[in-house]
Amino acid sequence: MTETIQIAAERRTLVGKGSRVLGAQGKLRAVVYGTAVESTPLTIDRHGFEQILTHTGVGSTIFKLSIDGGKPVNVMVKNMSHDVLRGTVEHVDFWAINMKEMVTTSVPVNFIGSSEGEKTGGVLVHELRDVSVEALPNDLPEHIDVDVSALEVGQSLHVRDLVAPAGVTIHDDPDLIVCAVMAPAKEEEEAVVEGAVEPELVGKETGEEA
Repeated sequence: MTETIQIAAERRTLVGKGSRVLGAQGKLRAVVYGTAVESTPLTIDRHGFEQILTHTGVGSTIFKLSIDGGKPVNVMVKNMSHDVLRGTVEHVDFWAINMKEMVTTSVPVNFIGSSEGEKTGGVLVHELRDVSVEALPNDLPEHIDVDVSALEVGQSLHVRDLVAPAGVTIHDDPDLIVCAVMAPAKEEEEAVVEGAVEPELVGKETGEEA
């Protein structure tokens, strides 16, 4: 089950370029919207939200968003905008949800174990870091576990191999590769060298003496 976190917000009167001064005040710009909620510009505490990102993440997290001390609204993070140079969060879109209606979001894939192929020198490559899932808000998983311990060199796991919790549907293409164990780079290079064809000397005809 996904985690629920309390978060306080204030209505924002500054919009557009003028709202950028809020950063110096330790505030992060945000907005909340949804089918039953009027779109409202907000500010939230930057440090507190960054702590959430560090320790919890926001993929399937449900927030109890209280605006100006009012009754909390159930929301999820729909989108985050980042500063292109510093990588810091600049804006957060909160999506008001109905706890009795299905929602679709992305959750991370949690890789468990060490593959057999790695023990013999292979390299485990993560091709897919998260998957799109649909479920009721309270049934959303924090992550989807996948056990890679049985994978040998040359083997891979696909989306169809993932096991979703009860009430959860994975929407990604079943044929997408989630992870694979690749042969060591040195062995691949040696295979290329062994299979190489000796170049033919230019201007030398078959049977001609040197």
